[in-house]
This record gives sequence, C-alpha cells and structure tokens, in this order.
Amino acid sequence: MRSLRKTVLLGIVASVLLVAALLRSWTPRAYTYVDVRQRPASEAERLLEERLADGEQRYADIPYRVKESVAGLLARNGCVCEGESRGVRLPFSQLLFPRVSAHPLHTAFKASELEEMKRRRAQEYLGFQRRYQTPADLLIVAEANSPLQYPTQGVEVRPLKTILIPGLALEETSKDLHLVNLTATLGVFHLAAEVEGVSVRGEGEMHMTLWSSLLPRLNRQLQFVTYTNTLFHPSTADTVQFETDGHQSVFTIKVRHGVTPRLYNPGPKGEYNISALVTIATKTFLRYDKLQGLIDSIRRYYPDVTIVVADDSEYPKSVTGPNIEHYIMPFGKGWFAGRNLAVSQVTTKYVLWVDDDFIFTANTKLEKLVDVLESTTLDLVGGAVREATGYTATYRHTISIEAGEEDGDCLHMRRGFHHVVQGFPNCVITDGVINFFLARTDKVQQVGFDPRLARVAHLEFFIDGLGSFHVGSCDDVIVSHATKIKLPWQESDSDKTYAKFRYPSASSDASHTKNGLLYFKNRFQCLTHN
Repeated sequence: MRSLRKTVLLGIVASVLLVAALLRSWTPRAYTYVDVRQRPASEAERLLEERLADGEQRYADIPYRVKESVAGLLARNGCVCEGESRGVRLPFSQLLFPRVSAHPLHTAFKASELEEMKRRRAQEYLGFQRRYQTPADLLIVAEANSPLQYPTQGVEVRPLKTILIPGLALEETSKDLHLVNLTATLGVFHLAAEVEGVSVRGEGEMHMTLWSSLLPRLNRQLQFVTYTNTLFHPSTADTVQFETDGHQSVFTIKVRHGVTPRLYNPGPKGEYNISALVTIATKTFLRYDKLQGLIDSIRRYYPDVTIVVADDSEYPKSVTGPNIEHYIMPFGKGWFAGRNLAVSQVTTKYVLWVDDDFIFTANTKLEKLVDVLESTTLDLVGGAVREATGYTATYRHTISIEAGEEDGDCLHMRRGFHHVVQGFPNCVITDGVINFFLARTDKVQQVGFDPRLARVAHLEFFIDGLGSFHVGSCDDVIVSHATKIKLPWQESDSDKTYAKFRYPSASSDASHTKNGLLYFKNRFQCLTHN
C-alpha cells in the first residue's frame, strides 16, 4: 500500500513539473509585427530625392561648357539594340573581323501577346527590385556640417564605367581661395563640363584638386565631377577621400555589376496558377510505397503540377506518370545531394520541398504560401506538418552567430521566431523552418545544399543561407505525415536498410561529418541550441 502511495505521489509531482515546464515554454510573448510587404518608395526616400534636387538647382544659373569626351561616357539610362553595319563584304571578313550583331528579343513573342508579356514582365521586375534593393542602396548626401558635403551611401558604378558623383559641395565663409581635393584608389576623376573661374589639376588621375575664388562657381564645378573605374573587379568598392583645409571626409563608391534579374512568367492575371508557378521536389530512398502515397495525394489536389523526384536507391523502381520527372542517382549518394539534383531541374518561380512520406490534404493550400511570397519580400516560407498522433509541428528556429576570436565563432539556435508578419496573422519571421517549405527557386539554387551531408541534415541549409534568406513560417498550411509506427514483424528488408542509413548512431561518421563541417567550413567553435 505504501509503495502504491509513493508511486502515485511521484506521478503527481512529475505531472506538476511537466505542466510547469509547458506553461513556461508556452508563455505568450509580446511579439511585435513586422511589415515585409512589398511597398512603393517611402516618404523618407521622396524627401531625400527632393533635397538632392534642391541642391542641384541651387547653382543652376551658373553657365558651363559640356565636355563631350567625358559626358559621352556617362550612362544614358537607355540602351539601343543596334549592331554593326555589314560594310564591304570580303572573303573571310567575318572570321577576321567579327561583326557585332543585334537580336531584338521581343520577337520571340507574337504581336498579339507582346503587350501582355510586357505587363507581366514589368510587374515581376518591380517585385524583384523591391526584394533586392534595400535602404542601404539609397543615395544619402551628408550636408555640409563639416563644411564638406558628400554622398554617404548609394553611389554605384559598373566596372570600368563612368558616373557623375552626386552631392559634392563646399559650404564655408567667404575667403580669398576655396580649394578641395579628391583622391581615389580604383579609378580616376574627370570633368563632364567646365565652369569658368574654376581651376583644376589632376584631371584623368586618381588625385584631383579644384580651386576658385568664387565659392558658387566651385560648387557648380563639383556638380560635374565624374568618377571612372579603371581597375576591373566585379564586386568591390572604392574609398574616396574628399578634403579641404582642416577637414577631411571619406565615402565609398560601390563598383559592381547590376544584379541580373531572373524573372518567371506568372501566367495570365487572376488566381494563382500553381502549375505555372510551383514545382514540387522531393528526395526518395527505398520508400516507394510512401512516395506513391505522396504522389497520389498531390494529384488529388494539384493534378497538373510538376513533381521532381531524386532517387538514390540501390535498385531503383520506375516512377512514372504525367508531369513526373524521376532522376536516378548513385546508390546512397545522400540527402543533400538529392536535394541539389531535384532543385537544379526546377524551372518555375517557386519550388515546394516535401519529404517523400508526406501526404497532401484539404489543408495543404499552396495558394496561401504563394500569396505570402508574392506579397512580401520573403524568400522562403514554411508550413506545418501534422503527425499521425495529431500533433502539428512548424519546427521554427532562430539562428544567430556570435563573433569569436582565433577559435572561431559561436552558433546559437533557439526554437521560436522573431516577429509576426503584418497582413498574415498566421505567419511569422524566423530563420529555419520544417521540411515542408515553398521558396524562390533562384534563392535556393544560390545557397544550395552541401552534398557532404548525406543522411542527417536539415537546419544546415538555413545556416548556410543565413544572411541570404528572408524566412517565414505559416501554421495554417498543413501537410500530413504518414505514420512511422511499425511493429517489428511488419518491417521489410527495405525498412531495415532505410533505418540503418536514416538513423545513424551519435558516434557515426555522419555525426562527425556534420560537426566537422560546422567547425571548418563555417568556422564555428561552438553550437548552442535548445
């Protein structure tokens, strides 16, 4: 009897401790909302543009003479599709002196569909710009408190090209001579126009000096100073020194190619055409019964969407059907290698990643995930997975890196999220999500999956993408998980082989490989997580 009472008492104590732990983990936090929706230019941006325009008009009445040899190097904000004329035809002339040809690309479309295609492309490009342009790209000019006025950010030049440097000016009291110096390291200075009464030394060099007894004329001349990049590098920055007597400032000019857009035709305007926007990708290994269940469930709700399957089974079986692409890999090549293969074959704007033992239901509304990505600057958004037990998981993680010293940095992973997404109350901002997510195809391909992570990996993908991915998670788009419960006598040889690969011991090579990559490839000395 005493033993029974003791057992009951221990059970009560354990229950109380468990409930207390759950309440602690579920305590509501005062999460704030963050707006990641795509929006037009802000009021602050418009104000900066107006102030810059006012500065340019301040000296507009001072005459100048354009130097065509320099002004002709500046971008015209418009390109012309022109090739070289054929000239005189001589034998082998095309081999000896290849002619530049021009090919208008709009001819790929019929005249009747060209306007609609232009509209779709313009809409997609606007979304692309809003995703890739940040406030750090905005032109900001530090007004002359020092007394130097100069751009603090937002100045950019293409490699080996020429730009006007905006915002240069000198604000000081009247004196006999006003003088400024400009010094660069990766380019040279020129003048696009000349202003009478201003002297210049060092034009065409990395160091240029300008001086005048008339401050307005010097400032007018500064409006025509150009910078030409002379040392090719596809992505770097030049540090420019701008100085006058007793004052010195430094600003950067980004030297880089523009980001080449990768736009996807969304199809006719209206409801989201999932088949045109989304490809479903998965990786399978031995579990053909589970894979077939996934395919059947997808076809119940999305009969035309393309499904890409990467397969590294030892004796692969045929997986066929409309809009199914089955790619065979070397045996046991691995989990992330299969992900790379599957995603590499996706040609739609978005790729939906699913495990081969997931099952689509009426709650697996891909349109909701597409709407989130189309309406925000997010790159990837996860859903939720409902287990056979009824428990629904989102597997949200925040990831941060704490700078270390010689031994490396510290990686911190915590369950949770940062903010709720404004306009989508069921969605939050986080850094890592469950193995059911919709993502922009080009971003996933850009980060990629490390093929050395063979069987045990997931969050490593988000660690590699930290700083590149803008990640969200929505708990109202749910996919079901096929049951994993099997009695010992129900397990087939394939089940046993799968378990051996999928669930290696903590001391196995798989665990050592993962830790080794975190240590060496990512330069981490420590991993903390809950």
